[in-house]
Amino acid sequence: MSFLSTTLSRVKPSPTVAVSTLAQELKAAGQDVIGLGAGEPDFDTPQNIKDAAVAAIAAGKTKYTAPDGMPELKQAICDKFARENGLSYTPKQISVGTGGKQILYNALMATLNPGDEVVIPAPYWVSYPDMVLLAGGTPVAVETTLENRFKLTPEQLDAAITPKTKWFIFNSPSNPTGAGYTRDELKALTDVLMRHPHVWVMTDDMYEHLTYDGFEFCTPAQVEPALYDRTLTCNGVSKAYAMTGWRIGYAGGPEHLIAAMRKIQSQSTSNPCSISQWAAVEALNGPQDFLAPNNAIFKRRRDMVLSALNAIEGVTCPTPEGAFYVYPSIAGLIGKTTPGGTRIDNDETFAKALLEEKGVAVVFGAAFGLSPNFRVSYATADDTLQEACNRIAAFCAALT
Repeated sequence: MSFLSTTLSRVKPSPTVAVSTLAQELKAAGQDVIGLGAGEPDFDTPQNIKDAAVAAIAAGKTKYTAPDGMPELKQAICDKFARENGLSYTPKQISVGTGGKQILYNALMATLNPGDEVVIPAPYWVSYPDMVLLAGGTPVAVETTLENRFKLTPEQLDAAITPKTKWFIFNSPSNPTGAGYTRDELKALTDVLMRHPHVWVMTDDMYEHLTYDGFEFCTPAQVEPALYDRTLTCNGVSKAYAMTGWRIGYAGGPEHLIAAMRKIQSQSTSNPCSISQWAAVEALNGPQDFLAPNNAIFKRRRDMVLSALNAIEGVTCPTPEGAFYVYPSIAGLIGKTTPGGTRIDNDETFAKALLEEKGVAVVFGAAFGLSPNFRVSYATADDTLQEACNRIAAFCAALT
């Protein structure tokens, strides 16, 4: 009998972390590798946020806080929701975790029973299905299409819901596609959810502030206020504020759900880092003027990558509304062979051969539940991106 829990058999390691780790190992071994796998801005954390953390240390604010966040941060989050999303929460309705991932995990652990289903549009962030499985639930992936720009249709959502459905996970703008839902598109989905009052909504709004071309972000409880009492609106400071390593995520939701999530967190990690919490207070309450110039840089990079990839025969990539990813299809390359002798049978063999033969690390589409595609993160320097695109183009051009 194995010493390890059988729970481990339900999940697999994160493919995105695996790709980034492999790229780092190859670089350390002296190989010329460009990593496009990490979902992490290359910008530094804004100086005022770093200064707030230093000030907190100097003031001795290094003790335990409440298990799911200190009052000052919870109030800043309430203010943010009211100011930016038109959502009214009290501090008792707010949970702060060690990154957005813990918030989602706590909610699933607090609510799922064996047999409960969670509807997840595919492609999806790699951790959603595995967290559902860890919590004892059943992930129900619903494949979107390139033709619909990787957006779930109301008909697909309605067909996926059963009496066993407990949650619908909604991510816009999306990781890995960057697809963002307009207010009308989201209203069509919330209309479906209104017909199924037993289904709760878990939003992942982490890329809220990373949008382009005049796209206006909105979140489900904002579009359909009648969903407020069964929606957990999740967000964090990682992406827009370039604070991935600070590990602060948060959510607003019904008080009884937040209390259940608090119970789980109190017996697992307890409070997030106190210094990171003070930094997050400054991030939410402080100047937001860096967001627009950062987005302009991301948009320039997006457009450069799109132009380069769509010029490759056999590759098709729609224009995303937000985040810092593109998700090109390689349907036109399947069945071809690389100069190194690898037959491209699927997107995983494509990504592996691209890394081995051209030194470019991307994440294969099967990791996100939809093939044949791969994800490129353009949150890196322009010249690095251009070189990576040149290598991808050369790799594809050499296929026979």
